[in-house]
Amino acid sequence: MSGVVRVRLDLCYDGTEFSGWAKQAGGRRTVQGEIEDALRTVTRSATTYELTVAGRTDAGVHARGQVAHVDLPREVWAEHRPKLLKRLAGRLPKDVRVWALREAPEGFDARFSAIWRRYAYRVTDNPGGVDPLLRGHVLWHDWPLDVDAMNEAARGLLGEHDFAAYCKRREGATTIRTLQRLSLVRGDDGIITATVRADAFCHNMVRSLIGALLFVGDGHRTPDWPAKVLAAGVRDSAVHVVRPHGLTLEEVGYPADELLEARSVEARNKRTLPSAGCC
Repeated sequence: MSGVVRVRLDLCYDGTEFSGWAKQAGGRRTVQGEIEDALRTVTRSATTYELTVAGRTDAGVHARGQVAHVDLPREVWAEHRPKLLKRLAGRLPKDVRVWALREAPEGFDARFSAIWRRYAYRVTDNPGGVDPLLRGHVLWHDWPLDVDAMNEAARGLLGEHDFAAYCKRREGATTIRTLQRLSLVRGDDGIITATVRADAFCHNMVRSLIGALLFVGDGHRTPDWPAKVLAAGVRDSAVHVVRPHGLTLEEVGYPADELLEARSVEARNKRTLPSAGCC
């Protein structure tokens, strides 16, 4: 019997006062750091148990449906399991919550077992600005937006592509992703919510895609422009990375338990696009 138990955590946070998910040098406040510190304190452990997360969020980005896992010694889990959730609630700051703790199924990896992540980006073009009660979660765009034109542009970005034109490159990392959904709806309150779902995202991808669509929505570019930028494969100076506060990680999807380990292996393989041939 293994000496550790893998525990799944379902959590959410307001990213306003965080320097992103991942621990950083220099004492910056991060979501990972807060949860690991709280976990160490409530279990009275000398060891810091490191979290693995489904998707690392940047500074200022929020999460409603984030998922992480942690490997705890079996005796620590057995001792603290009944009251661990409540004790974390008492220890964590109010801008981060753990909603559920449970032993993960065999083969589960919060990052590599995920088959999709769903984000929402919220923006308003109300000439009066953003509702003060929502200012930390909604971007104000000071030009009228045509949602139909934005949706037309979005359709040209769906599918598996190299999203290098919309990502901040990282050494040795692929920028090939499958964009499963990109659609926008204007609510009765005038707030436009963009739903963005993909198997995974590279750095700044969602905020760059939204930046391109806003340029279409306010008439500065035609609906075919974002797809042309994608095909060019290089960053276009007209594509702005929009501010992070409008972005929320809403949900992470996983396959059935019996497929978790296979998905984890598959996700670790570096992806390439099919060859277009010689001509």
